[in-house]
Amino acid sequence: MTAREQILDSVRAALGSGPDRHRAAPAVRISVPERTPDARIEMFFSAISNLAGKPYLATSPTDACRHVAGILDGQPAVASNAPFLRECGITGLASVQTGFTDSGALRQACATAAAGITCAHYALADTGTLVMLASPEEARLISLLPPSHIAVVPQARIVTGLDELFSLVPQPGELTSSMVLITGPSRTADIEQILVRGVHGPGEIHIVVV
Repeated sequence: MTAREQILDSVRAALGSGPDRHRAAPAVRISVPERTPDARIEMFFSAISNLAGKPYLATSPTDACRHVAGILDGQPAVASNAPFLRECGITGLASVQTGFTDSGALRQACATAAAGITCAHYALADTGTLVMLASPEEARLISLLPPSHIAVVPQARIVTGLDELFSLVPQPGELTSSMVLITGPSRTADIEQILVRGVHGPGEIHIVVV
């Protein structure tokens, strides 16, 4: 018997358990609260505002495009290949680059862009979180590298929270190599508890719900 096994046997003896008396893990419990679409938007916008994010409720895809154009004000931006951005007309804005398939070209464009524009697969109402599943349509770099992130999200993709998300996507690893949860602008207070935004990602986030 090794020293490790002796130590573990001593611990088991003190706890009154044996190597074959492991308790089964409790059943997973998922609770999805009922929320009307309007209540979800209200909760979502409240959470975003508390995180210093900037929410906007667009009355139509055209209104969403107009609002994004106002945010950009002619500054260069990179948009993901999400079909919804094209439906809103955002990828057709003069200062917006899109359609990237080469990672090197995308990295160079994101490094010089004022904003990255994405859609989101889901949005969590209770925390103001965007759920991004990495794919050729939604490259992670666009939401992480530019100093400003603009997310344009259909209202139907707002879910109540993590429980509802995992009831819809129980195995994210089967769909994507990476699921990123973005909650507000990037921030840290590691040094002397002084809050600094934009250290590990965009320091500004705009979320447009259509």
